[in-house]
Amino acid sequence: MKQALRGYWYVAAAWFLLVGAYIAICEWVPLGADRTTAANLFFCLLPLLVNGTLLLNAVTPDWRKRTFWMLLALGCVLWMAGQTVWTYVVVYQHRRVSDLFSGQIIFFLHTVPMIAALTMQPHKASDDRNVLYDYVDFGLLLCWWLYVYVFAVIPWLFITVDAKNYLHAHEIVTALENLAFAGGAAFLAAKSTGYWRKIYTQLAAIGAIYTFGLLAVVIGIDRNAYTRGDLYNLPLLVSFLWLGTLGLLAHQTHAEDKLPISEPRNEISAKNNSANGTIWASQLARVALISLPFIGFWCLKLSPAPQPVREFRILVTFAAGLPLGFLAFMRHELVNRERLRLLRASQESIDNLKRLQTQFVQSEKLASIGQLVGGAAHEINNPLTAILGYSELLADDPIVGEKTRCLAEKIREQARRTRGLVNNLLSFARQAPSEQRSSLDVNTIVTTSAQFRRFDLRGQNIRIEVQTGSGIPEVRADMNQLLQVFTNIINNAVYAMQEVGGGVLTVRTLFEKGNVVILFSDTGPGMRDPNLVFDPFYTTKPVGKGTGLGLSICYGLIRDQGGQISCYNRPEGGATFRIELPAVPAAFPFSPRSVTPQVRSNPAKLA
Repeated sequence: MKQALRGYWYVAAAWFLLVGAYIAICEWVPLGADRTTAANLFFCLLPLLVNGTLLLNAVTPDWRKRTFWMLLALGCVLWMAGQTVWTYVVVYQHRRVSDLFSGQIIFFLHTVPMIAALTMQPHKASDDRNVLYDYVDFGLLLCWWLYVYVFAVIPWLFITVDAKNYLHAHEIVTALENLAFAGGAAFLAAKSTGYWRKIYTQLAAIGAIYTFGLLAVVIGIDRNAYTRGDLYNLPLLVSFLWLGTLGLLAHQTHAEDKLPISEPRNEISAKNNSANGTIWASQLARVALISLPFIGFWCLKLSPAPQPVREFRILVTFAAGLPLGFLAFMRHELVNRERLRLLRASQESIDNLKRLQTQFVQSEKLASIGQLVGGAAHEINNPLTAILGYSELLADDPIVGEKTRCLAEKIREQARRTRGLVNNLLSFARQAPSEQRSSLDVNTIVTTSAQFRRFDLRGQNIRIEVQTGSGIPEVRADMNQLLQVFTNIINNAVYAMQEVGGGVLTVRTLFEKGNVVILFSDTGPGMRDPNLVFDPFYTTKPVGKGTGLGLSICYGLIRDQGGQISCYNRPEGGATFRIELPAVPAAFPFSPRSVTPQVRSNPAKLA
C-alpha cells in the first residue's frame, strides 16, 4: 500500500514539474525564437517519456494485450516524428512553418494505430488466431483514414492551393478521427468491467481532451496568435501526460487484470473465437467499401468544391476501392479458412468423442466379462481343489496298484494344469495377482510356442522360422502368460497368412537398450488399422471366428509383466508385433547398452 502511494506521489510530482515547466516557458521566456525552440524541444521529448511508460505493459505473453500497448506506443512515435519534422524546420532551419505544411499528415496518422489498438480488445481472452488478421485489420484502418485525409485535405495543398481550406479540412478530419478513437474507447468501457473499464474510460477522456486541444489550436490560428510556446497547447500537453500516467498506473495495477469469477475462462474463449475475434475491423471494412459509391456520388453531384478538386476526389475514390477491396476480400478469405479449420477440428473432436464413448462401452463390457470370469474361476477352483487333493492321496497311497497310481498322477498333472489356467483367468480378471513370476529364458519360450503349431501346419504352405539371438539375458515373468501371448500372436499370424494362401512367420529375439525384444513378422496382408488391434472386441475375423479379446488380453498381460507391445505394418507387406520385456539386471554378463542379434546358423524351421 505504501509503495502504491509512493508511486502516486511520483506521478503527481512529474505532473507538477512538466506542466509547471511548460507554463514557465510560455510565461517567463520572452516571445520569440527562444520560446519557440524551448517549446518544440519540450514536445519532442514528451512522447518519448510517454512511450516508455506504455511499453512497460507490453512485456506480456498475451498477444492481445501486447499488441494493444505496442500500437498505443506506435501512435506516440508517429506524433513524435511529426513534431521532430516541425522542430527541424523551426529550430534548425530557422523558418516559420507554413500554413501549407505537408507534414501535418504525420500528426493525422498517429491516431490510426491507436484506433487499431482498440480493435485488439485486450479485455478478452487470447486465442490462437492467425497473426495475419492483425496485419489485414491494421491495413484496412490505415487505408481508410489515408483515403479520408487525401480526399478531404490534399486537394487544397496540391490541386487548388488554399491555405485556409487546407487547415480547416485538416483540423476537421483530425478532430473526427480523434472523436472516433474516444467514442470507441467509451464503447469498450461500457462493455468491459474492472481493470479494463478504468483503462478504456481514461483513453476516452484522453481522446476527448486531445480533440479539445485541436479546437484550441484552431481558435489560436484564427486569431493569428498561435505559436508552439502558447497556452493553446496546454490541452495537448495534458492529454500526453494523462496517457503516460495511464501506462504507469496500468503497470502498477496489472494484478487486477483477472477474469471475473462469474465468467469462466473457457466460456470466454468459446465466445471470442478466432473467427470473429475482431469484428470491428470486419464491420469497418464493409462500411468503408459501401461508403465509397456514396462519397463518389456526393462529390460528383453535390460537392461545392471547384471542378479540379472534384475530379481529383473522384479519382482518389476509385483508386481507394482497389486496396480496400483487396484487403476486405483477403480478410474474408482468412475468415473462411479459419472457419474451415474450426469445422475440421470440431469434426475431429466429435470423432474422438465417439471413439472414446465406444471404448468406454467396450471397457464396461470387458469389466463385466472379467467379473463373470472371476466368479466362474472361483467356482471351478472349489471342485478342482478336491480333485487335486484326492488325486495326490491316491497317487501317494502305497496299497494301490501301479496302474491306478499312474492314472492318479495323470489326473494330478492335469488338475495342476487346469489350476494354472484358472489362476490366469483370475489374474486377467484382476482378482488374483500373478504369483508365478521367475527368471525365464525367452528363447526357450519362443521355441516352445512355435512348436505348438508344428503339427497343425502340415500340408499348408506356411512356415515358422525362429531366429534366436545369442547372449539374450533372462526376463522375470510368468511363463504360462508369456506362452499364452506368444501362442495367440502366432495363431493370428497363421490365420492371416491362410487368407493369402501361405507365407512365412519370422520370430526373432534380440537385446536392445536394456530390454529383451521379440519380433513376430509375417508375410500376410497386414493389419487394417494397427492402432485399434489392442482395443477390446476389435476383430477383422468373420462372425463366429473371433471375439476381439485375444490381443486385448495379450496387451494386458504384457503390461502386467512391465513390458510393452505394439503393432505396425511393414513397407514390404505383412505385419509385425513387437514385444519388449525388461531384462533381469543380475543376468547381464556384458555391457547393457546393446547386443547385436546373432542368428544361429541353423534356425528352427517348423512346417
